[in-house]
Amino acid sequence: MEELDGEPTVTLIPGVNSKKKQMCFDWGPGEMLVCETSFNKKEKSETEPGCPFIYIIRKDIDVYSQILRKLFNESHGIFVGLQRIEEELTGKSRKAQLVRVSKNYRSVIRACMEEMHQVAIAAKDPVSGRQFSSQVSILSAMELIWNLCEILFIEVAPAGPLLLHLLDWVRLHVCEVDSLLADVLGSENPSKHESFWKLVTILVLQGRLDEARQMLSKEADASPSSAGMCRILGDLMRTMPVLSPGNTQTLTELELKWQHWHEECERHLQDSTFAASPHLESLCKIMLGDEAALLEQKELLNNWYHFLVTRLLYSHPTVKPIDLHLYAQSSLDLFLGGESSPEPLDNILLAAFEFDIHQVIKECSIALSNWWFVAHLTDLLDHCKLLQSHNLYFGSNMREFLLLEYASGLFAHHSLWQLGVDYFDYCPELGRVSLELHIERIPLSTEQKALKVLRICEQRQMTEQVRSICKILAMKAVRNNRLGSALSWSIRAKDAAFATLVSDRFLKDYCERGSFSDLDLIDNLGPAMMLSDRLTFLGKYREFHRFYGEKRLTDAASLLLSLMTSQIAPRSFWVILLIDALPLLEEKEVVFSAEQTYELMRCLEDFASRRPVWREPGVQRLQEDVENTKLEMLRLALARNLGRAIIKEGSLEGS
Repeated sequence: MEELDGEPTVTLIPGVNSKKKQMCFDWGPGEMLVCETSFNKKEKSETEPGCPFIYIIRKDIDVYSQILRKLFNESHGIFVGLQRIEEELTGKSRKAQLVRVSKNYRSVIRACMEEMHQVAIAAKDPVSGRQFSSQVSILSAMELIWNLCEILFIEVAPAGPLLLHLLDWVRLHVCEVDSLLADVLGSENPSKHESFWKLVTILVLQGRLDEARQMLSKEADASPSSAGMCRILGDLMRTMPVLSPGNTQTLTELELKWQHWHEECERHLQDSTFAASPHLESLCKIMLGDEAALLEQKELLNNWYHFLVTRLLYSHPTVKPIDLHLYAQSSLDLFLGGESSPEPLDNILLAAFEFDIHQVIKECSIALSNWWFVAHLTDLLDHCKLLQSHNLYFGSNMREFLLLEYASGLFAHHSLWQLGVDYFDYCPELGRVSLELHIERIPLSTEQKALKVLRICEQRQMTEQVRSICKILAMKAVRNNRLGSALSWSIRAKDAAFATLVSDRFLKDYCERGSFSDLDLIDNLGPAMMLSDRLTFLGKYREFHRFYGEKRLTDAASLLLSLMTSQIAPRSFWVILLIDALPLLEEKEVVFSAEQTYELMRCLEDFASRRPVWREPGVQRLQEDVENTKLEMLRLALARNLGRAIIKEGSLEGS
């Protein structure tokens, strides 16, 4: 895309004087941090108060509007639906479906506009009221542009039906006439109402000739002197050739009939048929497409595109789409008359009439405060195969670029980020990479939110992000001393190092309290216990306790011995394992065989030979004395068990 035509808008930060103070800033995906610094201060002796705040500047503030959030939420469903049905669409059904999608988008815009209008009326604060009214104007402009793009680019209306669509377009967006009509008709004598002729003129300007004729009949009834003129003008309105949707006549036939009708109107004007009534004469001139007469009604036309459509209706009813831009430009010039310059909306509509889609998108991107409009309109036009040739130099097409920008803005919001995920999903080139970058920055403030993020990552096989999120949650759980949750997350992350750390914490707690917490989790580790040696030890050691509790003493003895001989137990835990053997050695029945007892003796001596020797008296020395006592008891128990085991095994062999 081309560079911006104008300078970017300046954002003033309250309390910050960038002329006197050096500013520092840091960019984020959707916002920027700004603060003052003392860097490069020229007058060091001067002490003046600075700004103690750090400011967050967001580029997509519209996502924080409660009403616009409804726009984002509802349009998301339309967007996803369009992507899913795209493959099924062909031929005429495809075009009809795309038009239906476009109308759905417009209905969402209009619903939000009407709600915003009600909020603006109800606003008690004048400043808030002005802000809401401004937003209503923006939404109205968005629907106006979208509707025109729908007519020109999606429906692709040919000459004839094109004008009917443009008339509907104007009538939809110039709706003050309906309230005026109700007001006039509700009066006792409509033809004497102060706005009667204003109403009739507006109806003619909008091509609502049947309603204008009915109003003229009321004037004829109330004023016999003008009844004849009203009847003649009413007949001209009734006989004006119009190409109706169900009519089979060709454009050539329509042009011939229209030319004949036009000559008849001109004849009545030249014959001064309406000379006695300036209002009726003015209406006749309008129906002849007289530019001077039309420009006299500037106030009633409101804008140049209304002037354009009225001018086409009464001068060029069979205008071809290719010629629209010529009439649009001349209508704009005539309407403004050099008194003012075109507004951004005027430039956007002109670009649409010129069938310059890329210019429409560019102008909308500059003029509108968020990416919603251009992202969804571009996506729809891309489905109409109108943007296939326009690729950007940095690797993505226009549709994808705008969808990525819009989705990035959604990720700045605490809940709308979930919508952004689907937009990234439908960007085939850079969507996944962007999603990975943005999803890592979501603050995992609650476990429920973390589970949502995790589910999204798992559905898309984003292995690194899943591991990262699980690690973060495991760390939080450890800090809150929720060891069961921490172990669960570390297993889910497949993080052996962290699983080892949590297992050590479990073993430490056991040493201090004499029992395990979170037994359900440890009892059901299953294959997950193979993640790390320490986790395996934790699971097997708990299994030993379960065997002992169930009086499966032989299984408990074998498991305890394997834990000591396999070298997976931490060295600091050996003394506990050895002491755990004492109750089994003191059982009435021999539990450990002679061979197992020898193995236990070897483990005991191996442990004793590697123990540190405390030379200084103190708590450590006292602990060492206690351990020595326990080990001596263990040696005696092992010796007794060895004798009992040898006698038992010898008697068994003898028998």
